Amino acid sequence: MSEQILDTSGLLCPLPVIRTQDAIKSLNSGDTLKITATDPGTMHDIPAWCRVHGHELLQAEEEGRNYSFVVRVS
Repeated sequence: MSEQILDTSGLLCPLPVIRTQDAIKSLNSGDTLKITATDPGTMHDIPAWCRVHGHELLQAEEEGRNYSFVVRVS
């Protein structure tokens, strides 16, 4: 299992979710993807995307204007 990092800082909706979806396509089940973002909408969009696509959201954090997520690929 591996961990990949995806930086979507500076991108606005829907690009962080699109880039997340593209990155997960290259990962295997059980791998994790750490996503960083600056778009506040990602606090809703990334968890919702995980629910719809069956991936496990391990972590969602907000630190000032920075947002980070860890997703386990299903």
